[in-house]
Amino acid sequence: MTESQFFDVTKLAVPFYIVAILIELVAIRYLRRKGDFETKDTATSLLMGVGSVVAALLLGFVSLTALLWIWQFRFYDLGLSWWVLLLAFLLDDLRYYWVHRIEHRMRWGWASHVNHHSSQHYNLSTALRQSWTGEFTGMFILSIPLVLLGFHPAALAFVFGFNLVYQFWIHTETIGKLWRPIELVFNTPSHHRVHHGTNPRYLDANYAGVLIIWDRMFGTFVAELEEDAPRYGIVHNVATFNPLRVAFHEWVGMFKDAFSPGLTLRQRLLYLFAPPGWSHDGSRKTSEHLKADYVRLHPEEAGKAGLPKL
Repeated sequence: MTESQFFDVTKLAVPFYIVAILIELVAIRYLRRKGDFETKDTATSLLMGVGSVVAALLLGFVSLTALLWIWQFRFYDLGLSWWVLLLAFLLDDLRYYWVHRIEHRMRWGWASHVNHHSSQHYNLSTALRQSWTGEFTGMFILSIPLVLLGFHPAALAFVFGFNLVYQFWIHTETIGKLWRPIELVFNTPSHHRVHHGTNPRYLDANYAGVLIIWDRMFGTFVAELEEDAPRYGIVHNVATFNPLRVAFHEWVGMFKDAFSPGLTLRQRLLYLFAPPGWSHDGSRKTSEHLKADYVRLHPEEAGKAGLPKL
């Protein structure tokens, strides 16, 4: 396979997305399977999906051009054999874990990623609620080590398409927990429901794309509990279905905070790069604060997965 033979996996998957959403809708409405659809919310998710495609067409060249420039400085050229693509998929999945983790732990990344979490419903249409501003975050720099090691940028884009397609089906409540070996290795609907939950124990957990083993390795795995069903959305939900507000509300809020009068340079930078919820006067709460508050109210939960000790 040559670079010119790579195709956009996500575009080919569009018919599958549509059919799967319709099947899930029928299962929920007529077969009484677990889940929920809300018309305006679903429409917003679909519009966000369309907007992300347009943004990729208009701005996707930025990261690809940068990585192609980096390619000339590569240490190796591993080629495009099947085993190279498989290894690229595994390492790129690890890269995605760290990008995703940074997006949740640094407000600059969260400003772009928050719209994916903004729905208070959890169904397959939520998977399409994607960012319009990912190129602005500069997260493509985490792909640079892979390029320098000899993975062609086109190959990385190709395998990441499969990663995105895989993640579509895990955005559902209609599928419960799967066979234990699958739950042990792969990201599943159960694991990803946790990731979208706003329950204190579920905040900042399960960042995986395809393989949940990364979360298990790096201490960010939290299992879904029947007695603590995930509540979806964000800590302070956006009361709108306007896709423009959904896409840009956190960017607006972040820059408004960073350029408020009377702040030091350090405080301005922290409004950009500290975890979401950080404030210079302590008037807001980060996920750590929310977890600590929960444990103080429920001391019997202290030290359990996703929660701090007393």
